[in-house]
Amino acid sequence: MLETRNHDEPNWHKSSFSGGAENCVEVAHDATGWRLRDSKNPDGPHHHFTHTQWTNFLHHLHHNRLG
Repeated sequence: MLETRNHDEPNWHKSSFSGGAENCVEVAHDATGWRLRDSKNPDGPHHHFTHTQWTNFLHHLHHNRLG
């Protein structure tokens, strides 16, 4: 049986660092930016970041400047 997907819903991806654990984050990309949610609560709230905000976050994360 083929599973259909609602194309209005983001395509969520679990962090590869989770190692199969349940307590991790999931991210999704759409036309307006990036979304971040708790994998334990997929129907709960999520955070939205514009493309610029997400790029800046990754830059600071890469350069260890989040402190």
